[in-house]
Amino acid sequence: MSIGNLPAQHVAGYALLVGYSIVIFGLALFSACEVPQAPDQSRNASNTNYNANTNNTPPPATKPETARFVPVTLPVLDAMFVDEAFTQELKQKAGLSDEQVQKLRDAARDAVLKLNDASIQDEGRSTRATTRDAEAKIREIVGAEKAPQVIALIRERWQGDSEVLTAAAPSSVPTDSRVVVNAPAYRMDIFRDGQLVKSYRVGIGYPEFPLPTGLRDADKIIFNPTWTPPDEPWVKGKVRPGKTVEAGSKLNPLGPIKIPIGLPSLIHGGKQPSRLGNFASHGCVGLTNELIQDFAVQLSSIAGSPVTLQEVKTYQKQKTETEEYKLAQPVKVELRYETIAVEDGTLKIYRDVYERSTNTEENLRRVLQSFGVDFDQLAPEIREQITEGLESMAVDATGEPVEEGQGNTSNKNTSSKVTRNVKGKKEFAIKLPELNGKGYPAPLGMTA
Repeated sequence: MSIGNLPAQHVAGYALLVGYSIVIFGLALFSACEVPQAPDQSRNASNTNYNANTNNTPPPATKPETARFVPVTLPVLDAMFVDEAFTQELKQKAGLSDEQVQKLRDAARDAVLKLNDASIQDEGRSTRATTRDAEAKIREIVGAEKAPQVIALIRERWQGDSEVLTAAAPSSVPTDSRVVVNAPAYRMDIFRDGQLVKSYRVGIGYPEFPLPTGLRDADKIIFNPTWTPPDEPWVKGKVRPGKTVEAGSKLNPLGPIKIPIGLPSLIHGGKQPSRLGNFASHGCVGLTNELIQDFAVQLSSIAGSPVTLQEVKTYQKQKTETEEYKLAQPVKVELRYETIAVEDGTLKIYRDVYERSTNTEENLRRVLQSFGVDFDQLAPEIREQITEGLESMAVDATGEPVEEGQGNTSNKNTSSKVTRNVKGKKEFAIKLPELNGKGYPAPLGMTA
């Protein structure tokens, strides 16, 4: 994440021990994402445009809380303090004193300084564990009465338009032109007028720095972006905190292109092929340099202001010169978290890597019902396979079970290292005749 021109002392990571390094809010952004300076603009529900799922049965309502678990961590809080407006909200809306605000600021900064993502070992903590610790610290500082208000303010800024997405049917196919990212599937798709144009395997935010959900806008492509390193341990002396790393530098983690998609994320290059289909950032969507160039071409095309691959490569030849390419019209970018999905006649269950308690039998039945399939009417051996698959995917990235509606208390790891890899299988898939011709389209043109 790039930190723009924010003061180095504020450019601190952001994210949530749960995902918020994304300096997005002003955040310092631990990884390669950047920090916009104004709050994200929410999208109205009327902007959501989907196809019905081949049957006329409306899907049952989703469970309000477990389906929309929005983690709040101290790094995320630290990122939000970059915006002075947030400080004023804490005072005015939550009734905090200057002393309480300062204590929150200090606690958040302290948590960020303890983070270390240099190790490639799988020694991270769970999303829920870091969230639980953060909420306990907030209660300790502001008291049990005000803590819910503070946490709600943080979630409001972090989750963006998640309410818009929860209204959609499972595995909904857009009828308009937009980008769809489903984090648990490590997949990003571009649609033009409801037709899938191209699919990409992507890197997503670490469990400690998860991607948010919501509907956002991409309105520009920035070629050869600069990057201002935050004053954080992970910089490791390769660059100086607060000193801009020029466009084109090998030390610039953003690659040749970054595309802001609203607080708090970017879509950007700079990733190694081995990080695609895995955790790769502090809250952004990551691609290789080659793929981000292709994505920029596709995005500009559906926005009505096409730029050719040759033109993109021309920008790259002038890699020390930053250029901002304004799209003719904003393109919606939909960030989803669907761990149970129907794809081209296949039931797919993905690992609950961000621990949102979505891999439950209730949710499974809801998804199947939305496609006219009654779980109880399936053959016993098929039900058994699906149940076993569901249980195997109802675990976090480290393999610990995710209990519905509560924190992952079984994870005692107190390491400050981020979780870089998933232990075990990432998905379960089974083709069902009852789902033939139904669901979200299979990937198109996506390299393995």
